[in-house]
Amino acid sequence: MRVGIIQSCYAPWRGYFDFIASVDLFLVLDDVAYSKGSWRNRNQIKTPRGLQWITVPVSVSSSEGSFPDIDEVRIADGPKLWRNTHRALLKESLGEAPRFQDAIDIWEAGCSDTSGRLSPLNVKLIRGICDYLGITTPIVNARDYPVTGSGTNRVIALLKRAGATCYLSGPAARDYLDEEQFSENSIRLEYKTYDYDPYPQLWGDFVGNVSVLDLIANLGPRASDHIRSKTPDIIATP
Repeated sequence: MRVGIIQSCYAPWRGYFDFIASVDLFLVLDDVAYSKGSWRNRNQIKTPRGLQWITVPVSVSSSEGSFPDIDEVRIADGPKLWRNTHRALLKESLGEAPRFQDAIDIWEAGCSDTSGRLSPLNVKLIRGICDYLGITTPIVNARDYPVTGSGTNRVIALLKRAGATCYLSGPAARDYLDEEQFSENSIRLEYKTYDYDPYPQLWGDFVGNVSVLDLIANLGPRASDHIRSKTPDIIATP
């Protein structure tokens, strides 16, 4: 069984959904420390004025140099305030796209989460986008697989608990994963590739690393034909 593990993100780009579609089980790694300036609570959209951030305001403070786990982070502003801001930016960015209503409906449904916490909001939005794109991969929380350790040791412990025979990793992890440990534990290690063609898009030259809501607004149901990398994933250990 091929398993992938990534932290949740707010309205991620299409590569995130390619990753989910490429595995048999997807673990949301939100029981690790939140980091400021990451994709956990923000993403970019393309507007007539260039790229703009849409950021969910969160309330976090470090304790002895560390932040709380992602699934413990609370949203700071009242829901109407930040949602109204994001809704207006999405309208400015994507309102002229042919399937804008599809994208805004997905976003509205995801943002209907009432927990007041970042992780459930992210996961609900991710699930809604997966449903639209026809991605049926089971999505579970890593916290449901309690393990100890850190770094590669923790990843392998999670994979064993999940029954993985293959681990699909993001390419950046190649800098810090101990690849030998995967061979020692009979788990095949692969790295995801992100190689995509452009699609029709508003506002000038194509920009690929924006929220997948851009892809959906411009292509509608055909978006599912544009989320798979053209390049095979990289096999690190057989």
